[in-house]
Amino acid sequence: MGTAIEFKNVSKTFPGSSYPAVDDVSLTIEEGEFVTILGSSGCGKTTLLKMVNRLYEPDKGTIILFGEDISTVDVVKVRRRIGYVIQQIGLFPHYTVKDNIATVPKLLKWEPEKIEQRVDELLTLVGMDPKEFRDRYPSQLSGGQQQRIGFARALAVDPKIMLMDEPFGAIDSITREKLQSELVDIHDKTGKTFLFVTHDIEEAFKLGDRVIIMNEGRIRQFDTPEAIIRTPADPFVQSLVDSAKAKEAFWREYI
Repeated sequence: MGTAIEFKNVSKTFPGSSYPAVDDVSLTIEEGEFVTILGSSGCGKTTLLKMVNRLYEPDKGTIILFGEDISTVDVVKVRRRIGYVIQQIGLFPHYTVKDNIATVPKLLKWEPEKIEQRVDELLTLVGMDPKEFRDRYPSQLSGGQQQRIGFARALAVDPKIMLMDEPFGAIDSITREKLQSELVDIHDKTGKTFLFVTHDIEEAFKLGDRVIIMNEGRIRQFDTPEAIIRTPADPFVQSLVDSAKAKEAFWREYI
């Protein structure tokens, strides 16, 4: 397996801001990894994610996808190679589930039979019976079901990379746990590179093969959950680990 994503000295400062949102970040993500990005609001994690599909352009540095500097590639081509899932799923309300999933394949003028086949394949992958859900509308689905359709739509043209920005942030905790487990299963089945932003330490550690911890635009630590828990890199990371341990201790008192 090769390198999927590489950041080389990447910085981004927004107009009117006195400090960079992303500050001289360098990192490498291998093909097929599930990497989570953890940090509080304003730490730069969403900015980092959005630079991968060029929703934001860096002020300095280079981002390389599969050996190619993305600043040299047509932006539409870059985005078509990447699946993107956000908290506000953005399903088209007047489209059926099938038509929502088929949005990009139709733009790419796929054959109708190929589209039908892909829709059914993806509904099955995200645990929804095609016969039951294909012709429903988003308003007839629960929040968790809508998020599953969001994943299916992002996977439609078989992207090598999936970017996810707090996709479970607005979902109740029971559904969220179920979706987390299903997402790990989807990752295992597809072997794609997943980059997942969250502010929830338990979610970051449960999902990530490796975890990027960010604060004030910089990477504080990038390692496996186990290594971060055992040897936090600095006081900021230590405080995150301590807060997770304190929460766990609280629940243990009542069990």
